[in-house]
Amino acid sequence: MAGLLTAGCATTRPVHYYTLAPASVPASHEKPDGPAMLVGVIAAPEFLQDDRIRYRAGANEAGAYEYHRWTERPNMIVRDALMFALRASGDYRRVLETSSAAGGDYLVRGKLYEFGEVDNPAIQSRISLHLELIDQKTSRVVWDQFFDRADPAGGKSIDDVVASMDRNLKQVASVAAAEIDKFISSKNF
Repeated sequence: MAGLLTAGCATTRPVHYYTLAPASVPASHEKPDGPAMLVGVIAAPEFLQDDRIRYRAGANEAGAYEYHRWTERPNMIVRDALMFALRASGDYRRVLETSSAAGGDYLVRGKLYEFGEVDNPAIQSRISLHLELIDQKTSRVVWDQFFDRADPAGGKSIDDVVASMDRNLKQVASVAAAEIDKFISSKNF
């Protein structure tokens, strides 16, 4: 009975939520004669389908922090960062999420393979992402690229890992947007 009473009075650990939001929303940099870009689904494996911050230790051990979570699922965070980077480039008439009402010249879609902490040997964040660009007129993949980047955490706390992931995602989204911009500009849209 005393054990049950003690268990009932135990305090629970609070859940901490983290976001990787852009520092500021860019001013509208639309190019009236540029293509319209749609950003579609960024698929993710089942283990990235919830909001828990993931970690990998060594070659085979993987887990999730129960009390440290993202405010959104990782694939949505990546999609938003990519949309932000494409809009900031100023090379498009508009950049929108796909929907039944949205029309565009190109569609970006992809698959997220890794989004989390890696402890091997030092603590770092890692993002592995494959993106495709589809020409909406022909429904053909006209460009695809794999991005795999690690960023040192600089410390052992979850705050260090989140700061590393923020830097890492901004870099991956920026490089991806630049590569897409380079491809689109080669087509003399």
